[in-house]
Parts: sequence; C-alpha cells; structure tokens
Amino acid sequence: MQLSTVAIDKPEATNFILGQTHFIKSVEDIHEAMVTAVPGIKFGLAFCEASGECLIRWTGTDPAMIELAQKNAVALSAGHTFIVFLGEGYFPINVLNAIKMVPEVCRIFCATANPVQVVIGETDQGRGILGVIDGFTSKGVETDKDIQWRRDFLRTIGYKL
Repeated sequence: MQLSTVAIDKPEATNFILGQTHFIKSVEDIHEAMVTAVPGIKFGLAFCEASGECLIRWTGTDPAMIELAQKNAVALSAGHTFIVFLGEGYFPINVLNAIKMVPEVCRIFCATANPVQVVIGETDQGRGILGVIDGFTSKGVETDKDIQWRRDFLRTIGYKL
C-alpha cells in the first residue's frame, strides 16, 4: 500500500464537509437533506462512485461550489467519498446533522474551514481515505482570558445566548 496526502484546495474561509457513503443514491439524498435543512442554501456536492462507471457524480445549487467540489473529488478519487462545499454565509453546523441522518452516509471525516490534508491509502484495487489532518497543532491550554474570549465570541456570532 502506498500512502499519500491530498490537500483540499479551496478559498481560505470556505467551509466544507468530507464524508463517506455507500450508494449512488447519496447524491440526491444529500442534496435533499441540504435544501430541506436550510432553504436557499448555496452548495456544491461531488461523490466518488466506487463501482460501475466509477464517475464523479455531482449536484448543487451554486456553480462555483459545484466546480470546487468536482475539482477536489477528482484529486481525492477515493471510493465512495463525498465532499460538500458551502457558499459564503453557510456553515457545517447548519446541515451536519441532516447529512448524518441520510441513511447511506457512513461517516464524516471533517466539517471545517481549516486547511485540510487528507491521508490516502492506495492499493492495486483503488484508493481510500484513512483520515484527515484538520488545521494545525495545538499550541497550549486556554487561560481564563481565553475562556472569556471564547464565550464572548460565541455570543457575538449568535450561537449562544
């Protein structure tokens, strides 16, 4: 087996969700979950089909996010994985539970705007995701000042009352 990493290529602030699923039906079901969870959401989804034609299947509501999803799915080319890019102003927290509830979804590797490297294992049969490196190494333990900043920040952006 060969190991490699694939960096997710995206604009710095763009959020995405990377996961694994098991059926071509996932493309339409994840799309429906997204638009039901957040009407009007802007996103692009690409799915790496792992049998049959082995195509990159795709859908979405925003051409730029669709193109980003397709480009990254091609770079990954890892069986039965999907990647969803969210348009500006949309966040994983708004759709993550809806995606997890799609019956075909097996796991979520990450949901982030951080720089991500995907660890890929490759054999004669194909490629698969072994894990992700999401963001950077920890730099220490938060202080009381850091706790106050965190609490204030969450309330400023409306996620806590």
